[in-house]
This record gives sequence, C-alpha cells and structure tokens, in this order.
Amino acid sequence: MADGHIKVTRDDWLEAARQALIRDGVDTVKVMALASELNVSRSSFYWYFKNRDDLLGALLDQWEERNTHSILRQCARPAACINEAACNFFRCFIDPALFDRGLDFSVRAWARQDDQVRRRIDAADATRLDALEQMFMDHGSDATEADWRARMIYFMQLGYHALEVQETMEVRMARLPGYLEGFTGRAPTEAVMKDFLTFARHHAGQEA
Repeated sequence: MADGHIKVTRDDWLEAARQALIRDGVDTVKVMALASELNVSRSSFYWYFKNRDDLLGALLDQWEERNTHSILRQCARPAACINEAACNFFRCFIDPALFDRGLDFSVRAWARQDDQVRRRIDAADATRLDALEQMFMDHGSDATEADWRARMIYFMQLGYHALEVQETMEVRMARLPGYLEGFTGRAPTEAVMKDFLTFARHHAGQEA
C-alpha cells in the first residue's frame, strides 16, 4: 500500500464507496477495504471524512443528487404535451448520466437493514411522485388523476428494472407508443416518438 503521497480526492473515495455498495452491499463499504482498493493509506480518508458514517452520509447525498434531483429536473422540463413530458422522465432510465440504476437499488437494499436509510428512501419516493403528479397536472390532469397516473408510471419503471427485464432497445422502443398511451391516456405524436427514439439510440450503448 502507498504511504499517502498518492493524491486521492474526495470524489475518488466516494466513487470507490459507490462501487463497493453496488457490487457487494453496504457492509463492504469500509475504510480499510477502500484504502486497499485505492492503494493509499487510510490516513488520507480523514482529510475528507470524519468517519465511516460521514462517508455513508455523503454517499446518500450523492444518491439524492444523481437520482432524485435528476428526476425532479426532468419532470420540470418544458414540454409541449404530456407525452413529451413523460419522455423527459423516461430519459432518466435511458441515459446513465441522469439516473444511476445500480446505486438506486443498492440503496433500497441497504434500507432493509437501516431505518434511517428507509426514511430517506420513503422521502425520496414521495418527492419523485410529487414531481410526477405536478407534471401531469401541468398538462391538464386533475389532482386525483395525476395521483394515480404518477404511481402507474413510477412504480412500473422501478419494477421494470427490479425484474431486470432483458430486451433489446428496438423491442423496448416498439412498445413505447402503447406504453405512453397507457400512462398518459393520449397517443404520442410522430414528432414526440422521433425525438425520443433519436435520444434512445444515441444512448443505447451507454446503459448501466
């Protein structure tokens, strides 16, 4: 192991922790193991974090920013119609830069053994659903309709990834017009489909 002269940043520690969490769960996110992986002494850890709990808190903050805040931004993007707005939401699950699927489900697994993390998950889900409800209301749904449509689209999307559905991008996109009509109650226009298909094909090779 190096003696600490190698420059390792706070982001390096966070990325190593994120990878360990996704790969093997929260119990493997330990200072000594991460130091070994980064090939530095553990003393460099304490330049950036007070202790392991501080690191775990920073990891949760990163998850909030990378996933929850990304969904909020996508739902709030200007859109000419509800199907364009729904496609803005779906972009999160096409572009890994907008949503870290592995991190999201690893945090959910972590929440099964930590009540504080469970509360963070519950609050994040509520915030994401609020954003989706507002998205539907912005495009003409009343509060009741927005409530159930938000839950349909959100729980379907999470379940889709939880089940690790294996299909090609071509197959997935072929189903998109039916999905959109089911989620929004309106058939998508050719312009909406063309725009989203272009985005999806561009990111097809970048899926997590």
